[in-house]
Formats: sequence, C-alpha cells, structure tokens
Amino acid sequence: MPIPTELVGSLPRPEKLQNAYEDLDQGKITFEELQNLQDEAAKDSIERLEQTGETYLTDGEQRESSFATYPITDTLAGTGLADNLAGDGQFFAIFDDGHHRQLPRLTGGPFRYKTFASEFVQKNKEIATKPVKQAVISPSMMMLLYPLEEEIEGYPREQFLDDVCDEVEKDIRQCFDAGAERVSIDFTEGRLANKNDSRNPWTGKDMLQEFIDLNNRVIDRFSPEERRNMGIHTCPGGDNDSVHSKEVPYEKLLTKMFQLNVGYFLIQCASEEDKETVYKLVGENSRDDANGVPQVCFIGVINPLSPDVETAEEVRDRLVAAAKHIPVERLGATDDCGFSPFSRDLKPAHGSPDFARDVAMQKIANRVEGARMASEELGV
Repeated sequence: MPIPTELVGSLPRPEKLQNAYEDLDQGKITFEELQNLQDEAAKDSIERLEQTGETYLTDGEQRESSFATYPITDTLAGTGLADNLAGDGQFFAIFDDGHHRQLPRLTGGPFRYKTFASEFVQKNKEIATKPVKQAVISPSMMMLLYPLEEEIEGYPREQFLDDVCDEVEKDIRQCFDAGAERVSIDFTEGRLANKNDSRNPWTGKDMLQEFIDLNNRVIDRFSPEERRNMGIHTCPGGDNDSVHSKEVPYEKLLTKMFQLNVGYFLIQCASEEDKETVYKLVGENSRDDANGVPQVCFIGVINPLSPDVETAEEVRDRLVAAAKHIPVERLGATDDCGFSPFSRDLKPAHGSPDFARDVAMQKIANRVEGARMASEELGV
C-alpha cells in the first residue's frame, strides 16, 4: 500500500475572517455574520484542499476559536464562553517570541461542552467530495481548566475529570457518527509538559504520565476497529510562526507517547535539526500492536511555520530516510503542526495570513506528491 498522507487540521484563516472574530468581540457584527464568513472560508479551504490531492479533507478549523477552545468559547477573547467558566485561567503556553495563550478557568460544575466538533463535520460533509477528517482537543488539555492547587467547592477534581472524559468521548463518537473517517486528538501539551517553565506553573508539575493515563481513559473506551482511525498529534506548538517547547529534548516525550493506544500518530519532525534521531526514536518506541491496532507513524515532512516551500523531492527523501528506522507499512507523511491553530494568527514570517494560506496549499500539494514519489522508490 502506498505511504499514506494526512494533514493535522488547521489552515491559515483569511485576514477578513480573523478581523471578523475581533469585530464580534467588539459588538460590531453578529454571531450569524461571523458564521457566514466562517462558512465562506471553510468552503474555500475544502475546495482548495481537494485540488492538492489531500486524502482527507477538513475546513482548516475556520469555524473554531482555536484547536483547544472550540468546545467552550466562540472567540479567543471569551465571547460566547460556556457555563461555569471565567476568562482568567492559567496560561496554556508561553511562546518563544514572548506572546502567550490563556485558557479559561473553571468556576464550578458540571463541566459541559457548548460546541461539539461534529457540527463542523456535518457542514463539511455537505461540501466535500472526498473523505473528511476532524481534529478534536484532548482531555489532558481540558484538565488544565481546573485550578492547579485548590479544589473547587462542591466539584471535586475527580468528578471534573470524569465529566471531561465523558465530553471528549462524546465529541469523538459524534464526529464518527457524523461521517468523519478519521479523528485525531491534539496533544501539543505533551512536549510542553517537560518544559518546567517557572512563568507557567503547570509545566513544572511533571504531568506527562498523568496526561497519558487520562487520555487513555478515553481512548480505551473505543474498539480496536475504531481506534485504527483515531490519532494523536504532537508538536512543540505553532502560533504566530513561533513555538513553545522545541528546546525540550524530544526523547522525553517520544519514549512515552506511544503508550497511547491509538492507531496512528502525527509527529512533528521537519523542523527538527536532528531528524535521524527522531526517526530512530519513533521506530524504537512505536508499537505494531497497541491493544489490537498497529501504530502508523505519520512523520512531519512540512514545516508550517516557514514560508519556504518544501519540494516534493525533499519530502520523498525525508520519508525514504525515515523508512530505514520505521517499518514502511507503518510509515506516513504529515505536516509538523496545524498551519494556524488559533483564530487570530497574522503569520508574521509569511507577511500576511492570506499569503500564508496560499503557501500552505503549495506545501500540502508537494507533501502529497512527495509521498507518492517515496512510495514508488520504496516499492510500496
């Protein structure tokens, strides 16, 4: 079988749409007017992805406040925040360029999603002529909504975690029920959990194993057949063309991440200086039997943070090199990260989000072609 290829999820949102999110926060437009622009950008994303030859289609998260907050708020500034949440939560991440992203704070129970990703799947299925995938947020990211040290009166942490697991399971199941053929879980907090940044207290709590165990509480509710089409995405962040944890030794994550019992992984690698070591770690630690499913390793061959477009030949060569360490029947190709995981991302290294959108499509087309070329060279 040829080497499979799959995108992570997000695409740069047009500047017009980004401005509309801010206009909603300022009361200049209605939510319905924002939705019209989201639908317009989603349709354009799907149609352009089809032209690249991409295997699975998505709207590029045009309808989401961010990859992490879509279930609980309509905008990053907190317009349309879900019940029992306040806007002043802890930082999720502090990026290398100095900017940060903040989560809401849980104020009480029960914890419930206000928006499920299946809503996006349903809309995208009406447009797409090829299979649809959907990225969802992890229970370990939602875990960070709860105060780090104190307990919320009347809503103990364990009850909250039970509710989180139920909501994430529901999110995934409803995506499949709505027609998604693949569902990947964003797990960028995995590498960040090893950073120990004094400015960001949760990173010093050695939470990686706790994250993995919590995620498996959800993943293990699914059958092997279902988990074959469930993935985990890892990266060191990607926002405003900056990262949050790339300096963290990758082996701290890669030696543990494959404990997660999913059928595939989307693994950042193109932006790593030492790609060979990543290939080796992935080959050594991924499993050919994870409770009934082989773990397919989609290696990042595209760097979404750079405006330089990788050639199909570069993609081919990276996959051929990876195949020396990863069994070719468990090798795939992906991008390092979503191209714009947050709804307000001006893509400074690119000059504008509209240009970055064009660049993203060129990169994706070359990934698809490079995977075909690598398949041919490897005889699969």
